[in-house]
Amino acid sequence: MAVDDRQEKQIRKMKADGFGYVKIAQELGISENTVKSFCRRKGLNGAVSAETAALPGDAESSACPCCGKEVRQVPGRKAKKFCSDRCRNQWWNSHLDQVERKAHYEFVCACCKKPFTAYGNAGRKYCSHECYIKDRFGGGADE
Repeated sequence: MAVDDRQEKQIRKMKADGFGYVKIAQELGISENTVKSFCRRKGLNGAVSAETAALPGDAESSACPCCGKEVRQVPGRKAKKFCSDRCRNQWWNSHLDQVERKAHYEFVCACCKKPFTAYGNAGRKYCSHECYIKDRFGGGADE
């Protein structure tokens, strides 16, 4: 059984309001499997927000914080803040004070035994390439 336009709007609204497949099917007088397959085809399976349940073509837009161009939002997707990767990188590079870096690790160098910190590499052993060469191959970069 196909879902008509009226039923489609009802299903979207009820999913956004948190109703399950069985309750929606009972309210609309259609099969639970029809509701499930419709929701799966339209990406409405699981918990759905009002933003996700919006009809195609209801896309909202916002302004790019870097260049001010319009950024079209796609329903059912995570909201975009920037119009392009170029703008995103440019904005974040000029606003480093707002970047929350969570992957800072503290180590003691396996060669020189000095403490050091590294970002983004939890398995690091050496504070520098020179210490790595010295410890691994028995000589420094200048030797």
